[in-house]
Parts: sequence; structure tokens; C-alpha cells
Amino acid sequence: MAQFASIVGIIAAALLLGAAILHLIPRLGSPGRTLADALCRAPLLDALICYFTVLPLIAGPILPGVLASDWPPIHWSLGLLAAVLGQIATVLIWTFLHELAHPQARKGPRIVKSINKKVGPLRNHTAVWWTAWAVPVFAVVRFAELTVYPPLTWLVRLPRYRHAQWVNVSRQKFSGLVGHDLIWCLYCDWMTGVWSLASEMLRNVESFWCPIRFASPEKCANCTTDFPDIAGGWVPADGTMHDVASLLDAKYSGPGANAWFGHPVRLTVNGDEP
Repeated sequence: MAQFASIVGIIAAALLLGAAILHLIPRLGSPGRTLADALCRAPLLDALICYFTVLPLIAGPILPGVLASDWPPIHWSLGLLAAVLGQIATVLIWTFLHELAHPQARKGPRIVKSINKKVGPLRNHTAVWWTAWAVPVFAVVRFAELTVYPPLTWLVRLPRYRHAQWVNVSRQKFSGLVGHDLIWCLYCDWMTGVWSLASEMLRNVESFWCPIRFASPEKCANCTTDFPDIAGGWVPADGTMHDVASLLDAKYSGPGANAWFGHPVRLTVNGDEP
């Protein structure tokens, strides 16, 4: 148990130190503020997310072997569990300290207070922590955006994207957002950008390789928000392959990027498709 507790402490200490450095950076004058702004968007934001979410899960199973000179090594799965507990401890400690440092905001109107009134504190906090299971999912999605999609931009000329315009965080600038509210709003801030960029990339993939509406009217209606080309150009489910080939010839005949039909790169100054 001593080794298990040590791993929890090491992970928590490393993450809290990282958080303290992030709080310090903006206070280092103009260079610090410039760096702080850069850390709020990709690619530096990717490094921060990796440090706080992915690296602890890698370090946890490794640390038992590193600490084996002092204790018999525990199983790697216990090291992983210790890393997760270290992450949880970091969030709880940082939340407490951040709220303690902002007493006026802590005592004023807050998201957590409003939701607690609606569903109860136990349900609210349990549900919020339950969403943490999605972190690895979004990390994998982000990894795919960085590794799977880029080759498609030169293999089949799908459009490139400035990831910093999508993957960034800014809710820390909202007045009165502290502690519990701030950390979870930043979590959602990051997830929303990652998911939106993935959806945008998938629009290109779907319209380029398979612009055929689904046979299910309900699915077409439900997916139109994320895939506007379903109603804006895809061939009806009762169409023919001749229709599909003709559509592809019409939509992808130029030398430019092979973007989904409503993509801005298709628009001229007058708003017409080139």
C-alpha cells in the first residue's frame, strides 16, 4: 500500500506543479501572456492535455518498476488505478484552492449551485465525474485528427484546417467562473472543439467518397445538422450509380480542395460556387 500511495502522491504532485506553473506564466509580463495565449490553443494545448490526461495513465503502470528498489513492485493495473486517483485528487485539491482564492465568486451565483438545486448535489457531481470516461475517447479522436486525416489532404486533396481555430480553450476568461465550474467548463471547451473539427473532417470524407442519402428518413433528418450535404446535394437513396458518378463529376471537377459541398473554399467573393 505504501507504493500505491506513493504513486498517487507523485502523480498528484506533478499535476499540481503543472497547474501552478500555468497560473504563474501569465504573470511573467508580456512574454508570459504571449506564451499563455499560445498554450490555450493547438498545438501547445495538445501538449498540455497530454500532460494532464494521458501521461499520468502511462506513468502509473511504469512507476511500480521504478520504485521497486524501495518496495516489491505492485501490479501495473494498481499503478494505473493509482494514477487515476492521483488525477482525481489533483482536480479536488485544485478546485478547493482556486475557490478559496476567489471567495466572492465562490459565494455568488454559480453553475454548480444552480444544477445542484435542479437534480441534487449527489446526482450532479456523480454525473459530472462520470463524463470523465469520455476523456480517452476524445484523446483518440484528437490523435486521429493529427495522424489519420492529414495524409488525405495530399492523397485526395481534402481541405486542410488550422487546428488552433477549433481546438482551443477560452472559458477561463469568463468572469466569475471559478473552481469546480471552471475546470469542467474547460473540459467541455476542449471536447467541443475536438468534436467539431472531427465532424468537419468527416463531412469531407462522407461527401467525397459516399454522397448517398440513407434509406432511413429518420437518420437523414437526424444527421443533417452535422452533415448538411445530406439535404444539400447527396443523391437520394432511390437514385442510381449514374446519379452518384454525375454528382462526383460535378462537385469535384476543379483543381482545388475536394471539400464537402457547402465548405467555404467552394465560395467565390460573390458567394457562388466556382
